[in-house]
Amino acid sequence: MENLIPIPILCAHYEVEMSFFTNLNEMGLLEIKTIETSQYIDSDAVHEIEKMVHMHQELDVNIEGIDIVFNLLQKIDMLQNELTALKNRLRLYES
Repeated sequence: MENLIPIPILCAHYEVEMSFFTNLNEMGLLEIKTIETSQYIDSDAVHEIEKMVHMHQELDVNIEGIDIVFNLLQKIDMLQNELTALKNRLRLYES
């Protein structure tokens, strides 16, 4: 429970509605944890939340757009990791 942040606190801090977090959760971009009647977000997700809030508020990107951006970023990260692994294997054969 110590690593959990209540959603109402995040709503006040980022000046967003509760529905913003609910929609992110429905899209699979964010995991909401419910304990008794309160809802929380893991503190490890704060960095990602800040990116999403920035896209939504300052760039006027809707939830579906945020989903697309995060999926593309995830694919880029996977491809970069695969490229690094292949480069390391290639070095083994070159030496």
